[in-house]
Amino acid sequence: MMRQELRLSGSGGQGLILAGIILAEAALYDGKNVVQSQSYGPEARGGASKAEVIISDETINYPKINKCDILLCLTQKACDKYIESLKPGGILILDDTISNIPNREDIKIYKVPILETASKNLKSFMVANIVALGSIYELTKIVTKESLEKAVLNRVPKGTEQLNRKALEEGFNLISNKKESSYGEVC
Repeated sequence: MMRQELRLSGSGGQGLILAGIILAEAALYDGKNVVQSQSYGPEARGGASKAEVIISDETINYPKINKCDILLCLTQKACDKYIESLKPGGILILDDTISNIPNREDIKIYKVPILETASKNLKSFMVANIVALGSIYELTKIVTKESLEKAVLNRVPKGTEQLNRKALEEGFNLISNKKESSYGEVC
């Protein structure tokens, strides 16, 4: 039985709510059972933001995450707040701007230049969420590549499909082309 619980965290404006929706939709395309939820601070941009996704082969009886299998953190604040919610044996994906790396030897930690890739390679901070989804895919294979691509193109604003397709490819490449790089597993 496969059941994975993911928490995508950062600040408002980074598109993590949309990323959670896209990931949930991709899992649905793969025939999985899915629950997706989100929360964010009262600020429109800059406040805390998180999206949670549970993907399972079986019926999901409880829609909340207590301990996640995969945690994405795009800000230091999000990492500090949610690190204790990551299960032993879990995967932590950090943006490489996060300097205070959690001292946990029971998880795999990856530092990936998600925000830098969006701003420098794609000239748009707005697609960091899609870059993150590409990296999550390459590290976990939690959904199929085809389903993820389909969900991205179905959910992004009309007229931005090409940019978002490039962002997803950049996310794939950050991991697939750099398996032995310095920003791979750090623990």
